[in-house]
Amino acid sequence: MFKKIIRTDNDFASLILRLLLGIVFFPHGMQKIFGWFGGPGFNGAMEIFTVKMGIPVVFAFLAILAESAGALGLILGLLTRVAAFGIAMNMVVAIFMIHYKFGFFMNWFGNQQGEGFEYHLLVIAIALAVMIRGAGRWSVDRALTKGL
Repeated sequence: MFKKIIRTDNDFASLILRLLLGIVFFPHGMQKIFGWFGGPGFNGAMEIFTVKMGIPVVFAFLAILAESAGALGLILGLLTRVAAFGIAMNMVVAIFMIHYKFGFFMNWFGNQQGEGFEYHLLVIAIALAVMIRGAGRWSVDRALTKGL
């Protein structure tokens, strides 16, 4: 089972998708873990998720873990499919809990109450591609697969 999860080829496109998804989510995760990039830090993020949004503690923790450890996993290419799955699930939840009511489009011109879900769909699509293809070139998953 572990071999199936980390199996990947030497694909350059998978490398690009995985790296960019990880790089985009790295600041979001670090906001929630350490308070970097103007974020609330772990305690603040947990309070936002559990108190203000009513998300159960375990799911709030998993969301923070997906964005922080998931981003690092994608950048390194370590447990890439698991990391991509976590980020995809975050985006699915974000769409249904927050963004669907604002429509499809992002709030480009500041005339909506909030952001639409077009960005989230793109993230889900990239994460699905990474889950299907694997980490690709220059990944820990690939290095581990060679040894199995």
